[in-house]
Amino acid sequence: MNYKVVLSEEVKAALAAGKPVIALESTIISHGMPYPQNVKTALACQRLARRYGAVPATCAVLNGELHAGLTDEQIDYLGRAGRNVKKVSRRDIPVVMARMEDGATTVAATMFIAHLAGIKVFATGGIGGVHRGAETTMDISADLNELGRTPVAVVCAGPKSVLDIGLTLEYLETQGVPVIAFRTDTVPAFYTRDSGFDAPCRADSVEELAGMVSAMDGLHMNSGMVIVNPIPEKYEMDPDKIDKATIKAVAEAKKKHIEGREVTPFLLSRIAELTGNASLDSNIALVYNNVCLAAKVASTMAMQAAAEPARE
Repeated sequence: MNYKVVLSEEVKAALAAGKPVIALESTIISHGMPYPQNVKTALACQRLARRYGAVPATCAVLNGELHAGLTDEQIDYLGRAGRNVKKVSRRDIPVVMARMEDGATTVAATMFIAHLAGIKVFATGGIGGVHRGAETTMDISADLNELGRTPVAVVCAGPKSVLDIGLTLEYLETQGVPVIAFRTDTVPAFYTRDSGFDAPCRADSVEELAGMVSAMDGLHMNSGMVIVNPIPEKYEMDPDKIDKATIKAVAEAKKKHIEGREVTPFLLSRIAELTGNASLDSNIALVYNNVCLAAKVASTMAMQAAAEPARE
């Protein structure tokens, strides 16, 4: 069994040369959007990463092997197969590998693979967190524990709006995870720019973000960082509309006894239906926005590292 991450030639060459690389997840391909929109979005993310100076490394498990960097054909396969591909979090990796199965990686699993590969920045839509009603269900995403033990910076549009954002921030604090808001004083809530919760820290430049990620890496903190990047104002949804859709979707999930890893995909899909697919358009826009910022951060880190000897 191969226990090393299979790198695409492009990713392998970039890492060897110290060039910027960003990780991308694959759950958004198989479980986040319908075909062919999922494939178009994934390929567009890769193009955006390159446009802003970084090599994209989409992560997945294929035939039992961990991959960082997928071909267009592999992405198309994941998109066509959809939910027939297993949704893989950290706990599922050994099982999927041993059975030589395919898996679409969540935030937690993508962080794990990225760290093994030596990739320090990861762009996604939104992170998982503490679910509403977790005081009785104990439904807390593995993403939060992964952030507490894996030194990868995750650029996102905040916790997904279906979550209890206040408790999610409390949990991240307990895990020692810095939450940095980019050019805003509040934590965004995925579809909206303001969750109503103050951000623990604010950064106003890409250079400052790059310095923070480099400091985390240089200190060997063995924990990650969350960089929250608000959805572009143009694509922000009406808070009342999205909240009503979310409340309705959560109630339906409870009535249908949908639990565990199936909750978030159901809620996002149902919210898209309830909003006439407006939420899907917003979802795609915020993912693109995060990829652009992640690529800029990784590129700036590489430039800062290259310039370091000149400052000594």
